[in-house]
Amino acid sequence: MLEDDPLFADTLVDLLEESGFEVEHVPNGQSALDKTFTQKFDLYLLDINVPLIDGLTLLKELRESNDNTPAIFLTSHKDKEVLKKSFKSGGDDFLTKPFDSDELLLRMSALLKRAKCDISLSVGLLSNDNVHKRISYNNEELDLSKKEYELLLLLMRHANNTVPKEMIQSELWSSSEGGSDGALRVYINRIKQLIPQISIENVRGIGYKLVS
Repeated sequence: MLEDDPLFADTLVDLLEESGFEVEHVPNGQSALDKTFTQKFDLYLLDINVPLIDGLTLLKELRESNDNTPAIFLTSHKDKEVLKKSFKSGGDDFLTKPFDSDELLLRMSALLKRAKCDISLSVGLLSNDNVHKRISYNNEELDLSKKEYELLLLLMRHANNTVPKEMIQSELWSSSEGGSDGALRVYINRIKQLIPQISIENVRGIGYKLVS
Protein backbone atom coordinates (compact mmCIF):
# COMPACT_ATOMS: atom_id res chain seq x y z
CA MET A 1 0.00 0.00 0.00
CA LEU A 2 1.40 3.38 -1.07
CA GLU A 3 0.07 6.20 1.13
CA ASP A 4 1.89 9.25 2.53
CA ASP A 5 -0.81 10.35 5.03
CA PRO A 6 0.19 8.48 8.22
CA LEU A 7 -3.21 8.75 9.93
CA PHE A 8 -5.13 7.53 6.88
CA ALA A 9 -2.53 4.81 6.32
CA ASP A 10 -2.90 3.52 9.90
CA THR A 11 -6.69 3.43 9.54
CA LEU A 12 -6.45 1.56 6.23
CA VAL A 13 -3.88 -0.93 7.55
CA ASP A 14 -6.14 -1.69 10.53
CA LEU A 15 -9.14 -2.22 8.23
CA LEU A 16 -7.25 -4.54 5.89
CA GLU A 17 -5.58 -6.57 8.62
CA GLU A 18 -8.92 -7.00 10.42
CA SER A 19 -10.29 -8.29 7.09
CA GLY A 20 -7.58 -10.93 6.88
CA PHE A 21 -5.06 -9.24 4.56
CA GLU A 22 -1.31 -8.99 5.10
CA VAL A 23 -0.27 -5.40 4.43
CA GLU A 24 3.03 -3.71 3.54
CA HIS A 25 2.78 0.08 3.88
CA VAL A 26 5.24 2.53 2.29
CA PRO A 27 5.04 6.36 2.36
CA ASN A 28 6.71 7.18 -0.97
CA GLY A 29 6.97 5.86 -4.52
CA GLN A 30 10.64 4.98 -4.39
CA SER A 31 10.15 2.75 -1.36
CA ALA A 32 7.22 1.10 -3.13
CA LEU A 33 9.33 0.44 -6.22
CA ASP A 34 12.13 -1.01 -4.09
CA LYS A 35 9.65 -3.36 -2.39
CA THR A 36 8.52 -4.78 -5.73
CA PHE A 37 12.09 -5.91 -6.46
CA THR A 38 12.22 -8.11 -3.37
CA GLN A 39 8.61 -9.14 -2.73
CA LYS A 40 5.66 -10.50 -4.69
CA PHE A 41 2.29 -8.86 -4.03
CA ASP A 42 -1.27 -9.89 -4.90
CA LEU A 43 -2.66 -6.35 -5.13
CA TYR A 44 -1.42 -2.75 -5.11
CA LEU A 45 -3.30 0.10 -3.37
CA LEU A 46 -1.76 3.36 -4.60
CA ASP A 47 -2.15 7.00 -3.70
CA ILE A 48 -1.23 9.39 -6.53
CA ASN A 49 0.32 12.47 -4.95
CA VAL A 50 3.17 10.95 -2.94
CA PRO A 51 6.86 11.89 -2.58
CA LEU A 52 9.75 10.85 -4.86
CA ILE A 53 7.75 8.88 -7.45
CA ASP A 54 4.05 9.61 -7.83
CA GLY A 55 1.59 6.72 -8.01
CA LEU A 56 0.81 7.12 -11.72
CA THR A 57 4.47 7.09 -12.73
CA LEU A 58 5.19 4.17 -10.41
CA LEU A 59 2.49 1.96 -11.90
CA LYS A 60 3.44 2.91 -15.45
CA GLU A 61 7.03 1.79 -14.74
CA LEU A 62 5.80 -1.46 -13.20
CA ARG A 63 3.56 -2.21 -16.19
CA GLU A 64 6.43 -1.52 -18.59
CA SER A 65 8.49 -4.11 -16.69
CA ASN A 66 5.69 -6.68 -17.17
CA ASP A 67 4.34 -6.42 -13.62
CA ASN A 68 0.60 -7.01 -14.08
CA THR A 69 -0.35 -7.12 -10.40
CA PRO A 70 -3.89 -5.70 -10.00
CA ALA A 71 -3.86 -2.08 -8.82
CA ILE A 72 -6.43 0.26 -7.29
CA PHE A 73 -5.81 4.01 -7.03
CA LEU A 74 -7.04 5.62 -3.80
CA THR A 75 -6.93 9.39 -4.18
CA SER A 76 -8.59 12.68 -3.30
CA HIS A 77 -8.49 13.68 -6.99
CA LYS A 78 -11.90 14.18 -8.59
CA ASP A 79 -10.61 15.46 -11.96
CA LYS A 80 -11.72 13.26 -14.89
CA GLU A 81 -8.34 13.74 -16.55
CA VAL A 82 -6.62 12.19 -13.52
CA LEU A 83 -9.12 9.33 -13.69
CA LYS A 84 -8.22 8.75 -17.33
CA LYS A 85 -4.50 8.88 -16.53
CA SER A 86 -4.94 6.31 -13.77
CA PHE A 87 -6.33 3.77 -16.23
CA LYS A 88 -3.87 4.66 -18.99
CA SER A 89 -0.99 4.07 -16.57
CA GLY A 90 -2.29 0.54 -16.01
CA GLY A 91 -4.72 0.93 -13.10
CA ASP A 92 -7.54 -1.57 -12.74
CA ASP A 93 -9.81 0.49 -10.50
CA PHE A 94 -10.15 3.93 -8.88
CA LEU A 95 -11.71 5.12 -5.61
CA THR A 96 -12.02 8.75 -4.57
CA LYS A 97 -11.40 9.64 -0.93
CA PRO A 98 -13.34 9.55 1.29
CA PHE A 99 -14.72 6.15 0.29
CA ASP A 100 -16.79 3.46 1.94
CA SER A 101 -14.58 0.74 3.45
CA ASP A 102 -16.98 -2.01 2.39
CA GLU A 103 -16.81 -0.79 -1.22
CA LEU A 104 -13.01 -0.95 -1.13
CA LEU A 105 -13.09 -4.51 0.20
CA LEU A 106 -15.60 -5.55 -2.47
CA ARG A 107 -13.49 -4.07 -5.27
CA MET A 108 -10.36 -5.70 -3.90
CA SER A 109 -12.15 -9.04 -3.75
CA ALA A 110 -13.32 -8.71 -7.36
CA LEU A 111 -9.83 -7.92 -8.65
CA LEU A 112 -8.20 -10.71 -6.67
CA LYS A 113 -10.82 -13.15 -7.92
CA ARG A 114 -10.17 -12.15 -11.53
CA ALA A 115 -6.41 -12.48 -11.08
CA LYS A 116 -6.86 -15.92 -9.51
CA CYS A 117 -9.04 -17.00 -12.43
CA ASP A 118 -6.34 -15.87 -14.87
CA ILE A 119 -3.80 -18.14 -13.16
CA SER A 120 -5.77 -21.27 -14.03
CA LEU A 121 -7.61 -19.92 -17.08
CA SER A 122 -8.04 -22.53 -19.81
CA VAL A 123 -10.03 -22.39 -23.03
CA GLY A 124 -10.02 -25.65 -24.95
CA LEU A 125 -6.35 -26.61 -25.38
CA LEU A 126 -5.21 -23.07 -24.51
CA SER A 127 -3.96 -22.56 -20.95
CA ASN A 128 -2.53 -19.50 -19.23
CA ASP A 129 0.43 -19.37 -16.84
CA ASN A 130 -0.23 -16.07 -15.10
CA VAL A 131 2.93 -16.22 -12.98
CA HIS A 132 5.32 -16.42 -15.94
CA LYS A 133 3.01 -14.58 -18.36
CA ARG A 134 2.84 -17.26 -21.02
CA ILE A 135 0.15 -19.22 -22.82
CA SER A 136 0.44 -22.80 -24.00
CA TYR A 137 -1.49 -24.70 -26.64
CA ASN A 138 -1.76 -28.45 -26.08
CA ASN A 139 0.97 -28.10 -23.38
CA GLU A 140 3.41 -26.38 -25.79
CA GLU A 141 4.40 -22.80 -24.94
CA LEU A 142 3.55 -20.24 -27.62
CA ASP A 143 6.15 -17.74 -28.80
CA LEU A 144 4.10 -14.61 -28.08
CA SER A 145 5.20 -11.00 -27.78
CA LYS A 146 3.93 -9.02 -24.77
CA LYS A 147 1.03 -7.51 -26.72
CA GLU A 148 0.16 -10.83 -28.38
CA TYR A 149 0.03 -12.41 -24.93
CA GLU A 150 -2.21 -9.63 -23.57
CA LEU A 151 -4.49 -9.84 -26.61
CA LEU A 152 -4.88 -13.61 -26.52
CA LEU A 153 -5.47 -13.57 -22.74
CA LEU A 154 -8.18 -10.93 -23.18
CA LEU A 155 -9.88 -13.04 -25.85
CA MET A 156 -9.61 -16.11 -23.59
CA ARG A 157 -11.24 -14.24 -20.68
CA HIS A 158 -14.19 -13.47 -22.95
CA ALA A 159 -14.24 -16.72 -24.93
CA ASN A 160 -17.31 -17.11 -27.17
CA ASN A 161 -18.16 -13.44 -26.66
CA THR A 162 -17.25 -10.52 -28.90
CA VAL A 163 -14.57 -8.25 -27.44
CA PRO A 164 -15.02 -4.69 -28.80
CA LYS A 165 -12.03 -3.17 -30.59
CA GLU A 166 -12.20 -0.18 -28.23
CA MET A 167 -11.73 -2.45 -25.22
CA ILE A 168 -8.82 -4.26 -26.85
CA GLN A 169 -7.07 -1.03 -27.80
CA SER A 170 -7.49 0.46 -24.31
CA GLU A 171 -6.02 -2.73 -22.78
CA LEU A 172 -3.08 -3.03 -25.19
CA TRP A 173 -2.03 0.54 -25.89
CA SER A 174 -1.53 3.70 -23.88
CA SER A 175 -2.70 6.99 -25.39
CA SER A 176 0.89 7.87 -26.34
CA GLU A 177 1.30 4.61 -28.26
CA GLY A 178 -1.85 5.14 -30.27
CA GLY A 179 -3.00 1.65 -31.24
CA SER A 180 -4.84 1.35 -34.55
CA ASP A 181 -7.16 -1.10 -36.29
CA GLY A 182 -4.30 -2.00 -38.62
CA ALA A 183 -1.93 -2.80 -35.75
CA LEU A 184 -4.62 -4.88 -34.09
CA ARG A 185 -5.16 -6.90 -37.28
CA VAL A 186 -1.43 -7.61 -37.41
CA TYR A 187 -1.50 -9.11 -33.90
CA ILE A 188 -4.67 -11.09 -34.64
CA ASN A 189 -3.15 -12.54 -37.81
CA ARG A 190 0.09 -13.36 -36.02
CA ILE A 191 -1.83 -15.34 -33.36
CA LYS A 192 -3.82 -17.14 -36.05
CA GLN A 193 -0.57 -18.13 -37.79
CA LEU A 194 0.89 -19.42 -34.52
CA ILE A 195 -2.22 -21.45 -33.67
CA PRO A 196 -4.13 -22.25 -36.88
CA GLN A 197 -6.17 -24.80 -34.91
CA ILE A 198 -8.09 -22.10 -33.01
CA SER A 199 -10.85 -19.87 -34.36
CA ILE A 200 -10.75 -16.10 -33.90
CA GLU A 201 -13.67 -14.46 -35.68
CA ASN A 202 -13.74 -10.88 -36.93
CA VAL A 203 -17.14 -9.50 -35.96
CA ARG A 204 -17.34 -6.78 -38.58
CA GLY A 205 -17.43 -3.27 -37.20
CA ILE A 206 -17.41 -4.45 -33.58
CA GLY A 207 -14.40 -6.54 -32.58
CA TYR A 208 -13.08 -10.10 -32.31
CA LYS A 209 -14.28 -13.34 -30.76
CA LEU A 210 -12.34 -16.43 -29.72
CA VAL A 211 -14.57 -19.44 -30.42
CA SER A 212 -13.92 -22.47 -28.25
